[in-house]
Formats: sequence, C-alpha cells, structure tokens
Amino acid sequence: MEEQVILVNEKDEPIGLMGKMEAHQKGLLHRAFSVFVFNSKKEVLLQQRAACKYHSPNLWTNTCCSHPRAGETNIAAGERRLQEEMGMKVPLQEVFSFVYKAPFDNGLTEHEYDHVLIGCSDTPPEINPEEVASWKWLSLEAIREDIEQNPQVYTVWFKIIFEKFYHYLLQNTSLK
Repeated sequence: MEEQVILVNEKDEPIGLMGKMEAHQKGLLHRAFSVFVFNSKKEVLLQQRAACKYHSPNLWTNTCCSHPRAGETNIAAGERRLQEEMGMKVPLQEVFSFVYKAPFDNGLTEHEYDHVLIGCSDTPPEINPEEVASWKWLSLEAIREDIEQNPQVYTVWFKIIFEKFYHYLLQNTSLK
C-alpha cells in the first residue's frame, strides 16, 4: 500500500490523508519533517540522495527527511526515518517549522508544512543504499559557501531550510 501523508491547513491542523504521490502531483499542503544531525564539532551530517529516488536523485541534502504517519508525532517520525535511512538512533528536538512550495521538472510539487528537527551524535551512519548514495560531515560555513558556489548539487528544500536554519544557529549557539 502506498504511504499516506497528512494533509494540513496553514495552521498545521490535519484535514485528511492522501497517497504520497497524489499529494505531490496535486501540490497539496502536507506535513513533513527535516532532520539535521550535528556532531561534537558542530558539523552537520549531509546525505546524498540515492540515484533511484523519484525526485532530486543524487543531490545533497540534510541528514534525512520524510513525512509522519497518521498518529505519529514529528519527533517519533524523525527518529524512525533517521534509523531507516541512516541507521542511527539519535534523540531529536523540534526547533522551528515553516511552509514552502517547490515544483520539480517531473511534474511533482513539494508543498510542505516542514518541521525542522535537530539531534547530536558522533556515530557514523550505516546508510540504507536504497535511500542514500553517500554521506559527509560539513561545517555550517562550508555548507553555506558550497551552496553559493554549487547550488545545483543541493535539494531545493535544503537550500530553503539551510538559510533559515543557519540564522537560527547563529542566534542559538548551544545545542543539546
């Protein structure tokens, strides 16, 4: 059975469920999360999406991202997906959320009420090759510089989130 996403209104209130592909084909607003794992050097764990992904294949992005299931909290969903994609168990906390809409060349549209979650770990990932092609740790400054020089190698949502996330980190230097 196709995975369902939680359709929401502009206040992040659930208004129904829909198949993931249909929601992306219609560009309907739905709940999502984006996970950022930091190490003790305050570097972010990035993943390169697998070549078989239905959109944004081979692009670099945040540690992992996906959609919560019906009845699942954002934190529980983020921790589940982090385990599924990166083979990591990391406690997460939500830091902010925002709405974005990004159309893709393949006719799909990401229209997400995205909850940004962070966690800390020095454990290297054990990636799921069906989801992830590669990974690396990078400092916030190195990411910012590389996005400026090579924006085409990063996912649309990561570039949007990173700008917001970067400013958040500059204002809040202590991570749990």
